[in-house]
Amino acid sequence: MTDLVLPKIDAYAAAHSIPETPTRRALREETERTMEFARMLVGPLEGAFLHLMARLVQATRVLEIGMFTGYSALCFAEAMPDQGRVITCEVDEESASVARRFFAQSTHGRKIEIRMGPALETMAGLTGPFDLIFIDADKLNYVNYYHRAMELLSPRGVMLIDNVLWNGDVLHDPPPDDRTAAIQALNRIVTADARVSAVLATIRDGIWIITPRSSA
Repeated sequence: MTDLVLPKIDAYAAAHSIPETPTRRALREETERTMEFARMLVGPLEGAFLHLMARLVQATRVLEIGMFTGYSALCFAEAMPDQGRVITCEVDEESASVARRFFAQSTHGRKIEIRMGPALETMAGLTGPFDLIFIDADKLNYVNYYHRAMELLSPRGVMLIDNVLWNGDVLHDPPPDDRTAAIQALNRIVTADARVSAVLATIRDGIWIITPRSSA
């Protein structure tokens, strides 16, 4: 992942935002030390943003598409009341095993339910509404995830979609690969969707902030 924001600026912003809890810091450090694709982890700044969004919508039901080692799931769980629940989807058992260890160390881990298997299959069996949906999984399915997430999202909820600037590759025409093309397609669809109000924010690698127009 290319740094679209200068690392020193990102670090400064993170230092002046909601701080990491000790469990999340330990999880991030282990992920960076041991996992091959550690850059897939949301960093402290984006984690603070996710935490705040869950608080702003007073989320009690969160759906996460793509868990990795569980950092973002903990960001949500820590922001939610005792009765809150995070359903998080993952396909990689190695990543999930790391997440389970750290969920067990957190008093908030009991709020998190891991669903293993292809996310679209999991989503097909879910019933809404969800107060917050976070999409950060395989890019080729981003459009499919978006359409199903719209069916599951609360009228007063928010959807967040990560990596939608894709290292800046979204600027290329023609796109350099299929994943870039899929993200460009998603961005066009969200922009044209009359059902939603949306902002593409330049946080880390780009994140869509989407809410149904009925909640505006």
